[in-house]
Amino acid sequence: MNGSALYETFARAPLAFERGEGSWLVTDSGERYLDFAGGIAVNSLGHSHPHLVAALTEQAARLWHVSNLYEIPGQRRLGERLVDATFADKVFFTNSGAEALECAIKTARRYHYVNGAPERYRIVTFEGAFHGRTLATIAAGGQPKYLEGFGPKVEGFDQVPFGDLEATAKAIGPETAAILIEPVQGEGGIRLLPAAMLQKLRALCDEHGLLLIFDEVQSGIGRTGKLFAYEWSGIEPDIMAIAKGIGGGFPVGACLATDRAAMGMTAGVHGTTFGGNPLAMAVGNAVLDVVLEDGFLQAVQDKALAAKQALASVVDEFPSVFEEVRGTGLMLGLKCRMPNTAVNAAFRDAHFLAVPAGDNVVRLLPPLTVTVEEIRDGVERIRAAAGKLTAVNGAGGAS
Repeated sequence: MNGSALYETFARAPLAFERGEGSWLVTDSGERYLDFAGGIAVNSLGHSHPHLVAALTEQAARLWHVSNLYEIPGQRRLGERLVDATFADKVFFTNSGAEALECAIKTARRYHYVNGAPERYRIVTFEGAFHGRTLATIAAGGQPKYLEGFGPKVEGFDQVPFGDLEATAKAIGPETAAILIEPVQGEGGIRLLPAAMLQKLRALCDEHGLLLIFDEVQSGIGRTGKLFAYEWSGIEPDIMAIAKGIGGGFPVGACLATDRAAMGMTAGVHGTTFGGNPLAMAVGNAVLDVVLEDGFLQAVQDKALAAKQALASVVDEFPSVFEEVRGTGLMLGLKCRMPNTAVNAAFRDAHFLAVPAGDNVVRLLPPLTVTVEEIRDGVERIRAAAGKLTAVNGAGGAS
């Protein structure tokens, strides 16, 4: 124990920041770090975005919390805007991605219950997934390191290998209610599901009367260059969990669903005390004000292409450090040959912040407002860090 009053559940870097400015974080001593971690894909519009600051402070001066015992106009407005921009007809607001996934799981199970099939509660999930830290969502994710020590695994989740359609089909039985998948695995190592695979999952669900649930907690709100990643696939889910970017740094999550999928979610069967509070809704609406502006998502796609091309050149230059560039939009990853923890530490020494992930990947999740100049700066910091790593380890760069 180090004497801290806090749980020892985080291996924190020895850094504390006093303020943020766009794509930058600043320590109390004035050191500036280029932030391509983004609070783990949360700070969609960077730090201290003026429109978000104004929305939050104006709402804070009026009303913070009333609970869902009463109408919350900002909640109704944000729900309608999300419905207008997506496949969904209904929205339930939460405080986090894990809560949004809990709602999605309950929505799918309840759908079958009210349709006379209460035995249909099992959900097919995929290896490498991360759906949150509650008892149900760690069971859905299925990763042993998150399950260990918490007693019996919550029943009702059947895991199959990532991207294995045949195994998915075999896992479907008379108790199956839904398939749950991230269109792009984040913590799993920035692994994309091809559009053809997502289309086949949609067809499997239609064939067997299942609901298709997308976890877009990390890939949503413009991260891939579309408002949501499912838009690249040509198909739509029945239920979708979102969070992270919709709050731009303020805790907001939501479960979106079609009328049909949400038919069992009637008064009293689910609830939240803080979800959809006026502060969160003010910020969520402000985020959409910016992300839905004409040209914003196209700019994300353009910057992402420039970033991916520049990163590919660094991978070629330092094959002893990096193996490949992964990802889409501004949800990118560098698959490492050296341990990703060492690579991430070298980035941090170069005053560049990123996020380790599974499969020995370092994630790059800059704000969607990042500039082309900041992308170039970030790539040069990656290049400098890789150069030092090769020197220290006695490994050459490109021959």
